[in-house]
Amino acid sequence: MAKLVQAPTRFTHQDWTTSNLTKYANAESERAAAERLVDESNRLSDETEKRTEKTQRDVNKKFQQRLDDIRYWKNELDDKLAGITTEIDNLLAFKTRIEKALEATNEPLHIARQCLMNREKRKGIDLVHDDVQKELIKEVEAIEGVQALLQRSLEQATEQVRLNRKAKFQLEKDLKDKFSVLSIDEYCEQLRNNSPGIAFKQGTAKIEANSVSPEDWQDFSHENIEKAERERQSSVALRSLVDGILQQTSNDMRKQCREVNISFEKRINETKDTKSKLEDHLNKVLAQMAEMEENIARLQKAIQDKEAPMKLAQTRLDTRTERPNVELCRDPVQYRLIDEVHEINCSVSQLQERLAQAEASLKGLIRNQLSLEEDIDVKSNTLFIDEVECMGMRKSINIQNF
Repeated sequence: MAKLVQAPTRFTHQDWTTSNLTKYANAESERAAAERLVDESNRLSDETEKRTEKTQRDVNKKFQQRLDDIRYWKNELDDKLAGITTEIDNLLAFKTRIEKALEATNEPLHIARQCLMNREKRKGIDLVHDDVQKELIKEVEAIEGVQALLQRSLEQATEQVRLNRKAKFQLEKDLKDKFSVLSIDEYCEQLRNNSPGIAFKQGTAKIEANSVSPEDWQDFSHENIEKAERERQSSVALRSLVDGILQQTSNDMRKQCREVNISFEKRINETKDTKSKLEDHLNKVLAQMAEMEENIARLQKAIQDKEAPMKLAQTRLDTRTERPNVELCRDPVQYRLIDEVHEINCSVSQLQERLAQAEASLKGLIRNQLSLEEDIDVKSNTLFIDEVECMGMRKSINIQNF
């Protein structure tokens, strides 16, 4: 007998209808949800597209503003760099002027010192602390003062050049960074969605820890510019001061040089005049000496000429002593012969006294001659030192404007 096969579970028509309706509802609900999602996705896509485009426009605008700021500060830095560079060149030129001025003081100072050394070779009474000596000492002190002032000015200029170069370095460094960032931001500003080379870069959406605020960024360049301007103004003021110093010192040196030369000329003329007068006196003394020598010779001859009369008178007196007896009379002849002897003795004494005076006078004239000749030699030596040696050197002094 065959087995009975159990038929599969049977659903009712209602079940079937309900199932279909459920599936219809589920499908419709899922489709509606899908439609809403599609609509919302499209709307979201549109919104994000617009937002992204707006954001990109805003970013591009920010890039333009940033580039404008960078270009502005770059131009400001360029202007200040040009100004400080020009000022460095100007100050270096002034520094060279100071160095040349300082070098130009060496020869006048050497000449002034050499003149003082030469004048120490003056002799005797001419070794006097005269106006020339005083003016030469003033000249040495003036030139040494000028050298000290110029040396300080040179040190100040050297230090200011260093400060200017430091400010220039800061500007150049800032400009180098500005040029670099300008290239970077110009490249970034030109990038578009379809630009080649763009790619995902993970971890870039962050603020760098060592970054600065826009205010700090602006203040940094502003401070560099202000510092450069301060140094430039200080440098200009220093150049003005140095220019005044150079003019004043050259004027002072020329003035003192003229004073020394005038003193030399006066002293030389005075010495020449004195030497001329001494020579006149020497000529007169020499003439007087010749006259005195003649006078001495005449006195000696006069004394010698008294010998014969004395011999005659004494011989007569001696001979008359031989008169005999009463003839040995004190007659007028005897008295007159005795008077004659006394008279001749008196005359000889007077002549001898006058001869002694004449010889003493001659010795005095000889002493004056030697003294005058010595003084004339001293004056000649002084004239050689002042006129030949000193003024010969001083003619080479040519103090130009520093």
